[in-house]
Amino acid sequence: MAIIEGYHMPDELYYHKEHTWVRLEGGNSVRVGMNDFFQREAGSVVAIDLPDEDDEFSQGETCGKIQTGKWIQKVLSPLSGRVVEVNKALEDESTLLNEDPYGKGWIFLLEATSLEGELPTLLQGEALVAWLKGEIKRAEEHKKK
Repeated sequence: MAIIEGYHMPDELYYHKEHTWVRLEGGNSVRVGMNDFFQREAGSVVAIDLPDEDDEFSQGETCGKIQTGKWIQKVLSPLSGRVVEVNKALEDESTLLNEDPYGKGWIFLLEATSLEGELPTLLQGEALVAWLKGEIKRAEEHKKK
């Protein structure tokens, strides 16, 4: 697991610039959740608006909302596809997003329709490190205001 300036960012995941992560589950199935940086900056999650099973989304399209004590954040689909399962446990325990963002706090399972074409647009490795450091800097500057 990569730890970038204190944030846990598992190496096997792919990351979208709007803070979702993707875990390959086999075939075209991918599990989606929010990254550690998001959950720590957002604070305690108080509610989540999950997508519905069988909903179809394009990459970057809004597919849900997360409400915290600080703000309401749109959840953007990191890849195009159809939702095949949602994490219903989040309806009762939305703080799972904070407690275990890469495990029990996953949001939905997607059957990706353009996996080979879109997966390379997500971040990993050095590109992830550079992007996250930029996000950290932006957050620190925002807190100074």
